[in-house]
Amino acid sequence: MTPVPFNCSTLADCLASSLPILPEFLLVVLVGLVMLQDLLWPESRKRALGLTAATGFGVIILVALALSRPSADNALIFGGMIRNDLASFYFRILFLLSGLIVSLISLDSEGVGRKGEYFAILISAVLGMNFMASAADLIMLYLAIETTSIALYLLAGYLRDDDKSAESGLKYFLFGAFTSTIMLYGFSLLYGFTGKTNLYELAGALDAVPPPALVLTVLLLLVGFGFKVSMVPFHFWAPDVYEGAPSPITGFISTASKAAGFAVLVRVLLAVFPDPRVEQYWVSLMIAVAAVTMTLGNTIALAQKNIKRLLAYSSIAQAGYALVGLAAASPQGVAAVIFYLAMYIFTNLAAFGCIVLVYRVTGSDEIADYAGLSRRAPGLALVFLVAFLSLGGMPPLGGFFGKFFVFAAAIEQGVAQNNNALIWLVFIGIINAIVGLYYYLTVLKVVYLYPPKVETKVEVPRAYAVALWACVVGIILLGTWATPWIGWATQAAGNLF
Repeated sequence: MTPVPFNCSTLADCLASSLPILPEFLLVVLVGLVMLQDLLWPESRKRALGLTAATGFGVIILVALALSRPSADNALIFGGMIRNDLASFYFRILFLLSGLIVSLISLDSEGVGRKGEYFAILISAVLGMNFMASAADLIMLYLAIETTSIALYLLAGYLRDDDKSAESGLKYFLFGAFTSTIMLYGFSLLYGFTGKTNLYELAGALDAVPPPALVLTVLLLLVGFGFKVSMVPFHFWAPDVYEGAPSPITGFISTASKAAGFAVLVRVLLAVFPDPRVEQYWVSLMIAVAAVTMTLGNTIALAQKNIKRLLAYSSIAQAGYALVGLAAASPQGVAAVIFYLAMYIFTNLAAFGCIVLVYRVTGSDEIADYAGLSRRAPGLALVFLVAFLSLGGMPPLGGFFGKFFVFAAAIEQGVAQNNNALIWLVFIGIINAIVGLYYYLTVLKVVYLYPPKVETKVEVPRAYAVALWACVVGIILLGTWATPWIGWATQAAGNLF
């Protein structure tokens, strides 16, 4: 694939060449606008900073849909640093949508809702994720990962006067720095073996490298990518970070950051290591890791009394389900992963939006304090119901079809290749889905059947209502109208093979 040169000989050519990454340029402008407003506005107006960020994300989504759709040839642009394909476009829209929803549910969140630098860092994290999804070069990929990571470290530890937040930021940073170093060593081996950094040139240049060296390289890369998606054994950071970080950021890390990690993981494995000599090893590894990740996440989630820690272990289990689709190593499997991540973003952000609002009233994230929520805030309890039933895989919600598609892809590939390990993986996944449904229903039992400890109503501001019901509509549409969504995901997945 020949890179398309950046043509900037005239203003018109310059603008045309910049259209594929126009959303990223606009994100930089949005950072500047938010910081300028934070500098000029009095404290009484600073709640509107979140509205500026949310509006900006919305406008950028519309601009991207109108002007930055990928070309049919999936061109490598900017000297081969970025790939302009449907897969990257799909993920970039998801990241922008996540930023919009998180901005809305941050408006009245204590300690962050009136801070311009908070929203600037959030926008910067989305910028890094966009480049993670579209990076076609090791150098660009590493810069994008570090841009995202540094922003997320800052956001996790943003509440400096809160010991849990400070601890979560420090732990996230230490684990992230350690795994990033190992991943970078894997990048250096790829360059050392081939003298190339472009992902789509590496595969052909690796033909002469012995399989043991390639398998070692894959393992080193999976340390960094595995940390991003919180797969076992790189999941240790998740419970403490989820519990200590501001709730909107916990939702952001658990959804957008995980999706960005999967975007990178899928692209690198399929672009750099398609050789059957190596593929058989990483597929076997994905099967084993998916089984362990699902089982460990669901098992430990059963004992949790804190809603954020429960969702942390749930998030680990959800990563395991997505890995089932990746283990299939087929266009259908990758399409199922893309669909699953879209569903998960809507579902988990809805859950964390509810957590933000309940915390404002109770000052607690303990599950017991959700008792009687259905009587104190019926609409909010309904959002909780839809989100948790979707996470549990109940039809006709998006979570059911997310699990159905990843399991179906694994069974199809297992039968086609006579791979019994994939069939057993689906069986383990179904058992885990049943276990997961149990603890989701346990939380809903507290919400709907237990008497309230206090009678204080939980108010839902208009911006929160818009964000939460948008997530609910997304969950329902992904379930009741799944065909076009999985069709788009299939087209995006086809670009990666």
